[in-house]
Amino acid sequence: MPISGDCTIALQQAIDVAAVSGVLLELGAGEHLSGALRLPSGLDFRLGEDAVLRFVPEYEAYLSNHVEVTAEDSNAAMMLATDATGIRIGGRGRIEAPGPDFITGRLDDMGTHIPAKRRPRVLVLQACTDVVLEDFSVHASPMWTIHLVDCRRVRVEDVSIDNDREMPNTDGIVIDACEDVLVRGCDIATADDGVVLKASQRPDGRPVGRCRNIVVERSSIESRSCALKIGTETHGDVEDVSFFDCEVRRSNRAIGIFSRDGGRIRDVVFRRIDLEAHETPDGFWGSGEAITVNIVDRRRGTRPAGRIERVVFEDVRGSMEGAINLVADGRSGIGDVRLTRIAVRQVDGPLRGHRYDMRPTHFDLAPSPDAAGRANAWVKNADGEVVGLVAYPDGMPALFSSSVENLVVEEVSFDRPSPLPAGWNAEAIVIRENEPSVWS
Repeated sequence: MPISGDCTIALQQAIDVAAVSGVLLELGAGEHLSGALRLPSGLDFRLGEDAVLRFVPEYEAYLSNHVEVTAEDSNAAMMLATDATGIRIGGRGRIEAPGPDFITGRLDDMGTHIPAKRRPRVLVLQACTDVVLEDFSVHASPMWTIHLVDCRRVRVEDVSIDNDREMPNTDGIVIDACEDVLVRGCDIATADDGVVLKASQRPDGRPVGRCRNIVVERSSIESRSCALKIGTETHGDVEDVSFFDCEVRRSNRAIGIFSRDGGRIRDVVFRRIDLEAHETPDGFWGSGEAITVNIVDRRRGTRPAGRIERVVFEDVRGSMEGAINLVADGRSGIGDVRLTRIAVRQVDGPLRGHRYDMRPTHFDLAPSPDAAGRANAWVKNADGEVVGLVAYPDGMPALFSSSVENLVVEEVSFDRPSPLPAGWNAEAIVIRENEPSVWS
């Protein structure tokens, strides 16, 4: 039977005893209310099929679970493991997070809720090894849902995440400066990025590390932002990454690679991806693109963004309301990109944005004090326009490439309407070279 009221102390004691004794701890049927939980080495924790682990809605309840990487003014987690090994979390039960309690208002023109300034992440593993997360579901995260930081040998399989589609920063699975990670068979629906690889920085400014040998396969993602993503935090290198056999549904950007902070991104493969890319309001980065790859030196004059190179998109099909955008604005550039067997239907979206999105730029990183908007999200200029949304020269093509070196386009086809809608480029593929930097 679940304990009535707050069971944090009793549950933490049971977790600690189970880990030390090496026995399975199963949370039984019913609702269990909890505050901050620490996960020790050797924990085998199972959420029973009818179990609900519900977390309290006060940020202060999680301050003891300090996360090294601060995100959006938040550095606390509901569940936290640090320097642990051999953790296993599974079962068919549900983690119920207090997302609605961290909504303070709504911006109708941006299409988003206004989030509280400080919001806890649901599950953070930092500097952990040999971790398995499987079968359980998470609902209504107020912030990043599962955050892996500087971890090694992690498997995330058959995990389901269902978040509010209008709550910013509710990324599904964040793989941050980790090595040897497998994500398989997951089902994620969220407002922000679905599965995203990052390389964050520590409080002293040093990179957490590099992100290497990551595989994401057989997963289904719905995202109002970018479903399958690398970046934007790229303080360390990201390399040897594969996305296979994934379905992207009802998303804004389907696939994205974004270099901003000095780390290189290389040896990346996206293969057999089915996608739907739809326009969203300006509060979400992107504009209905099937694929976006771009580089911007947002730390102007101090540290150029790292080069993006050796990237393959193969057997990608579906529909998009925007275009495929490959834009090298930073000095390190983009090179050796191959698109093979791409078959995408391009349709005119209801918003008819016909723009490509270069956010985040230095405007988002440090907006002026009188700027309208929300830092690291969107900033409006004096004319009320969102900074970073750029009109295509001569109208929207299906594929737009700017200053990309050694671009290979083979067996690529676009199904476009006839006659073309107003604001579209008559050329399906537009390749421009030696373009000047604008945002770097």
